[in-house]
Amino acid sequence: MINENFQEQNLFEKSEVANLWIEVILPLAIPKTYTYSVPSFLQKKIKTGCRAEVVFGKNKKYAGIIKSVGNLKPAYETKDILNIIDDEPIVYPQQLLLWKWISDYYMCSEGEVMAAALPTHLKLSSETILIYNEEYGDDFSQLDNEEYLVAEALLIKKELKLAEVQLVTDTIHVYPIIKRLIDKRVCFVWEAFNEKYKEKKENYIVLNPDYDNDEKLSELLNNSKAPKQMELLLSFLHLIKTQGEVSQSELLKKSGASVAQLKGLADKNILLVEKRSVDRLKSLPKKSDISFELNESQKKALSEIDIAFNTKDVCLVHGITSSGKTQLYIKQIEKFINEGKQVLYLLPEITLTAQIIRRLQINFGGNIGIYHSKFNNNERVELWNKIKTGELKIILGARSALFLPFKSLGLIVIDEEHDPSFKQQEPAPRYNARDTAIFYASLFKAKVLMGSATPSVESYYNALKNKYALVNLDERYGGIKLPEIKIIDTRTVAAAKKGKVMISPQLKAAIEEALANDRQVILFQNRRGYAPFLICGTCGFIPRCENCDVTLTLHKFSNKLHCHYCGNTYPKLPACPACGSVNWIEKNFGTEKIEEELTEDFPNNRIARMDVDAVKGKNAHDTLIKLFEQHRIDILAGTQMVVKGLDFEKVSLVGILDADGLLSFADFRVNERAFQLMEQVSGRAGRKKEQGLVLIQASKINHPVLLFLQEHNYEKFYENEIAMRKQFFYPPYSRLIKLTLKHKLKDTTHDAADILGNSLKKYFPGLVGPAAPVINRVRSMYLMEILIKLSKDAGHIQDQKKVINNYINLLKADKRFRSVIIIPDVDPV
Repeated sequence: MINENFQEQNLFEKSEVANLWIEVILPLAIPKTYTYSVPSFLQKKIKTGCRAEVVFGKNKKYAGIIKSVGNLKPAYETKDILNIIDDEPIVYPQQLLLWKWISDYYMCSEGEVMAAALPTHLKLSSETILIYNEEYGDDFSQLDNEEYLVAEALLIKKELKLAEVQLVTDTIHVYPIIKRLIDKRVCFVWEAFNEKYKEKKENYIVLNPDYDNDEKLSELLNNSKAPKQMELLLSFLHLIKTQGEVSQSELLKKSGASVAQLKGLADKNILLVEKRSVDRLKSLPKKSDISFELNESQKKALSEIDIAFNTKDVCLVHGITSSGKTQLYIKQIEKFINEGKQVLYLLPEITLTAQIIRRLQINFGGNIGIYHSKFNNNERVELWNKIKTGELKIILGARSALFLPFKSLGLIVIDEEHDPSFKQQEPAPRYNARDTAIFYASLFKAKVLMGSATPSVESYYNALKNKYALVNLDERYGGIKLPEIKIIDTRTVAAAKKGKVMISPQLKAAIEEALANDRQVILFQNRRGYAPFLICGTCGFIPRCENCDVTLTLHKFSNKLHCHYCGNTYPKLPACPACGSVNWIEKNFGTEKIEEELTEDFPNNRIARMDVDAVKGKNAHDTLIKLFEQHRIDILAGTQMVVKGLDFEKVSLVGILDADGLLSFADFRVNERAFQLMEQVSGRAGRKKEQGLVLIQASKINHPVLLFLQEHNYEKFYENEIAMRKQFFYPPYSRLIKLTLKHKLKDTTHDAADILGNSLKKYFPGLVGPAAPVINRVRSMYLMEILIKLSKDAGHIQDQKKVINNYINLLKADKRFRSVIIIPDVDPV
């Protein structure tokens, strides 16, 4: 309920005749865009890509993006927009086309894409404010205790935000209280709409123009009776001469003076203090300094890329580990920025690639901007604006950098294109940045350069089919041989040790030899924590998460049991709740336990662990990498984090501790993922001066993937894998859409999945499921999955998606299934 005195028509006259309508995208998960009428006084300000202030629902306000403008009146009554927020568009037409494509292809709404694309401070919505009704007076005798507290605060402050009402009443459930106060006409509700982005201001010091000549300045310095102030003034004069402008913080730091002494000079009108807008993002000096030389193999590859870009828009570089792919990227980047174009360099995980960032900054300095989740919201807006104006030429970022407003995009580099981190999982839009980048580049007629030592099967298939250009780089930089790979049969070791093998005697001996030769070691285990699960040795009870259908992982550092799905932690059980036994057996091993054993076996060496539990904070990963680069760490044990973006001179040995774990997932991509992970981590060994050694511990020693790895033979792996994909009609021979159904009641989830599955089978005979996934309950929600295989006939694929959406809508029309969450995931990884 809102008092009419506070409606917007007091602020804006409603147009008598609206002859302009706009289609607006709202940052909400709603299935369509909405049309609004434009009052006559705002019509000259309308531009596609600007934000319009609109009311959605009864009274909630949002900043929506203007998608299109027209003068054809809709068949229904429209609301007027309230205001235009921007003088110039904040997004370009190419971005709006990208949003539409993502929405259509990945089966989500444009509002969800907008919510993911825009920095938080550009997504505005209204804030509920209570305004005191002066006509009510101050007689609060008819109010209860909670109402009285709010009314008293309103009488003093006149306005209260929702959070302030919660603070006053000491409860989060304030809506009933507010409703009672409105019914009694103690207050009114107003929806305030505020710009969240604030420019950063800093004080700068300037000299009063009256003293801006040698004579008057000399007179001032000679006649002063305040020596401390004069020291401050002399420091100012030195700084202004050397750098042209002086900030207050810089001046106080250099002079060692106090704010009071500066105020003294300001009070005398000698120095003036000015507030100026400043960048939050400090950048290096702009430069383009490519000083390295390519070897013959790289020169040949670079020439082939240039030739390929004459006829193809996408080029895949298949380069073995340490072959110098990054140097090829740098040469291509230099070429495009010299042509006045912008470049987007996509990395799987920006926080794991500090070495590449430093390498590119050496070559391009302040021409580079870095975009990732560690920046605060104000910094993201400033970076957004610098890209939009074309000030920044090169952007390094993870998948979300695709949404930035490029003005003249010429090249997209996709490093480690095979990496599953390029696929967004939660929330929508569940897009693959690699595939989306190819579409985005087409809107600019830009080129895409992808690279990997282990390309995804789909990308390599497209290259062999001549859809992409293919360039091979099969020689390591410096002529070093690829590392030798040996398989350790853990069955024989396990029999001797009577348990799961963590570090075999062969691996331990190799570590000792590497350390004796002043070399470094990387050990890879794809499980974090101490023990992946505990089991009671008496009755077999296994502690499980209350909210998820998974076993709990013991973390020794916290001495707690952790769920890696919902994040809940539980105290370590002293005794089995089923039988009372204290005979707990730790099964398997994680990185935490490996670190402990290494510390016992190598007490005189420096050991570190790299996983999400050990590496926290904005710069923690970069700090650890630098320590390893400086050889202040001898052995580094970690999860997938040790696979990505690392180049170390002194690593001679890599150990893969549990290859069986990588080869035993129930997924059609299991062999591809295992080959990629093990070949990538193997590539960390022997990158400079000498051939490295890789030891892989496994019980399935004759597994084909291990045999291909020993030969470093991606081509043979691909031939084997593509034959299996064709036989079972998996990508790249088909497209997949996975539907995941979630509900807190198991029967409701299963019934909904059965009905939807039976409906879809009439249209999609190759449908798989419905079936419960391996982890069938997460965060107290039961899960069921349906997998749909679609032919790659592009002419029908959108029609097929419409059929799927129609059946989902039919199911949700049933009252029983209205609360079932159904998530479509196109091209799941």
